[in-house]
Amino acid sequence: MVLHRVVYASQPFGFDQAMLNGILADARRCNARDDITGALICRADLYLQWLEGPEPAVRGAYARIARDHRHLGVRCLLEGSVDERLFPNWAMRDDPARSWIWSPDEIAAGTMELASEADIIAVFARIAAEPV
Repeated sequence: MVLHRVVYASQPFGFDQAMLNGILADARRCNARDDITGALICRADLYLQWLEGPEPAVRGAYARIARDHRHLGVRCLLEGSVDERLFPNWAMRDDPARSWIWSPDEIAAGTMELASEADIIAVFARIAAEPV
């Protein structure tokens, strides 16, 4: 099976733990159903999500996210085919953004738009390598 990957960034609308729990519950339920795996980096000023799986399912999930009122300014950062899953055992791994990721000031200044594909992949590869 050919795998597809989409990585997007957005700004949370009304970010709090209850909203995040709802997003994660929805993502895990839908992703398990649709054979999608991935990870969500989350904090008050940023959602950065990696989705991987069958192309129609990943495109459908991204389209739902783009319409979701809990996400503002949804923008695709990476999209394309991949040879293997980075998060094969996670319907949706969540990761509170650690201090090593871009600061709120850097995000506000447009770091996401300037980040290279390698920069973005490195962030998620680091999460995938961390013990749970």
